[in-house]
Amino acid sequence: MKVTEGTISAIGKIVTGDEQLSPYRSGPQLVRLFNDYGANDVYGQGFPSRWHYAEEKIRSLNGTAALGSLLCQVLDPREFMDTKFKVEEAVQYINARLKYDGYEVVIDNGYAKIRDLTGVSVACEHPFQGSEKEGHLFIDEQIQKSEIKIKEGDYDGAITNARSLLEAVLTELEKTIDENAPQYDGDLLKLYKRVQKLLNLEPGRPDIEGPLKQVLSGLVSIVGGMAGLSNRMGDRHVRTYKPEKHHAVLVVNAAKTIVNFLFETYEYQKKRKSINKAAQSDNVKY
Repeated sequence: MKVTEGTISAIGKIVTGDEQLSPYRSGPQLVRLFNDYGANDVYGQGFPSRWHYAEEKIRSLNGTAALGSLLCQVLDPREFMDTKFKVEEAVQYINARLKYDGYEVVIDNGYAKIRDLTGVSVACEHPFQGSEKEGHLFIDEQIQKSEIKIKEGDYDGAITNARSLLEAVLTELEKTIDENAPQYDGDLLKLYKRVQKLLNLEPGRPDIEGPLKQVLSGLVSIVGGMAGLSNRMGDRHVRTYKPEKHHAVLVVNAAKTIVNFLFETYEYQKKRKSINKAAQSDNVKY
């Protein structure tokens, strides 16, 4: 997420509370906030003014996914509870400037979210965010690159990054679930089917209802189609078909939707296993 200097200044005023539209944050509170986004600062003597510090830190996050996360945090409706401020007014103030950068903040089901006005609308979140592990950083990088390239008109590059995102997520999930996972050989569809089985998402399972079978079968078709599209339209090989923006948006959003579904399924099943294990432990008789 990349914004202009005017928007950085506006975000800074919401972060500090100096615009009287959001809760006030003291110097130590600002340090704690930005330390959660990669800073390593200590509040003390000689510390710069609050607004100067906030703007410099926001500027350092500009062009990264972390800026969007920071904005969602400071505009989270829970931050405004038990205060005299209204989140709607702060969102309106930010959006008046943010729209010129191609974004807007929306409050959806009680949470602040960033919507890209240029066409990439599916947000992608994963449980590895904040990790410094190389594979996790690669996932973040592909998400950012696919969105940036659509804005820049590099549609074949965006399609390539969407495929790389899906490959990285599937590989990471497979290694996390199965420590004896085979080496990825470049066959995206085969990799997807292995992870699908590990997550109990095979369409052929007898305990899955008919309509859901159709959806799960459709995901297999989409992954297969994405593999073919990235070969024909992406920049991995000699391009045989020039993609347009709507093609790139479709592929990027499809990749993000599948990735979100896989991560949520993984988290759900991990939670279920933990609950079942705790229940079995409680039933043990001594």
